[in-house]
Amino acid sequence: MTEQLTGDDFNKLFRYFTATAFRLEVQPVYDVTDERQSIDEFLAGEPRPVTEFPFYAAWLDQIRSVTAEGRRVERVRVLNEPPTDYQRWEMWSGQYNTEAGEIIRYISRSRAEDVGLPIQDDWWLFDSKRLALMRFSAQGEPLGGEIITDPNIVSQHVAWWSLAVRHSSPDADATHSSESP
Repeated sequence: MTEQLTGDDFNKLFRYFTATAFRLEVQPVYDVTDERQSIDEFLAGEPRPVTEFPFYAAWLDQIRSVTAEGRRVERVRVLNEPPTDYQRWEMWSGQYNTEAGEIIRYISRSRAEDVGLPIQDDWWLFDSKRLALMRFSAQGEPLGGEIITDPNIVSQHVAWWSLAVRHSSPDADATHSSESP
């Protein structure tokens, strides 16, 4: 079963998952207006804590709330080699996500390809029952997505979740140094 993914749909899934929310994040850049100022300041060498930006602060409040209830929020970020400017900002800003209770791991794009991870589309997996598949343009603009509950598709994503975690590291710098030729 599939249905179109709207922002409201995603928010409902995120707010009401009961145990686990996992994201595989594969885009080299995301064109998110609310992040632009923080990214620009980071690239200029003058970053402020992301907690000073309302959009990000609200996300972190939500992470703190769900993790305080014992729910797990985890993501694996696929990094280009070398990481894009956006990904460098994500690696820096991820410290705030981690402080809020989110688990973030990293894997290089070549390693993700080698182990068989799907690296075309981003997705969130909620409670190993609902998949929110997200699509982006080459420039990182959101193009929408869909919610999938088909057990065969969902179980394949559960397997990819396990694979992503097994082959990733909480240390972004280790994604390059731990790989052998």
